This record gives sequence, structure tokens and C-alpha cells, in this order.
Amino acid sequence: MADELPSGAAEVAEDFPEIWEAYCRLGAACAEGGPLDDRERRLVKLAFSMAVGSEGATHSHVRRALDDDISVDELRHIAMLAVPTLGFPRAVAALTWIDDVLDEEELDEDDDLDEDDA
Repeated sequence: MADELPSGAAEVAEDFPEIWEAYCRLGAACAEGGPLDDRERRLVKLAFSMAVGSEGATHSHVRRALDDDISVDELRHIAMLAVPTLGFPRAVAALTWIDDVLDEEELDEDDDLDEDDA
């Protein structure tokens, strides 16, 4: 799931492959250019997404965090850490975006269970 691109990014990747490849190389260079490990980078990127108010990016980083075995409690804690810096409304929005993904994951699990019953 984490490898799937949102529709806008997928269009850019398809329409402008050289630019997309350069963007990916930049992301890799930024990730590898410092001491943070994968888990720390994932949490920071999630916090950045919340801070700029990007619902789509927050959804994406929540999905990736779950794939990386970051707990729901940790995800929600990040949103609560936003309260004093970003404000209560932004933190509440971030919580709803986390819940959007958790609800999707729950639906996916329910669908898998239904398929197993068939």
C-alpha cells in the first residue's frame, strides 16, 4: 500500500518521469544526509504533514507509519504534541486524518474477514 502514489503524484510521475526521478533522488539524499533513522524520519515527516495542514500527506504518512509498525497511540500522541505549537484546531484535524486511515484499515480488515468466510 505504501508504494502506491496518490493520483496527483502518480500523474506527475507518469507525465514527467525525469522530474519525478530527480525528486525521488532528492528525497533519498535528504533522508540519507543525516543521523535520523527510518522510524524517526517517518515520525518527523508525519509531523511536518500535520503542521502544513496537508490532509493527503498526513494520510500517506499515517499509512506508511502503520506499515512501519508505529503504533496508533504514537500517531495520536504526535497530533497531541501539535496542540501548543500548531493550535487545538490543527491538532484535532490531524486526529481526524489519522482516524480516516484507521477507519480505512479497519474496513480493509473487515473485507479480508468477509472473503475468508466465503
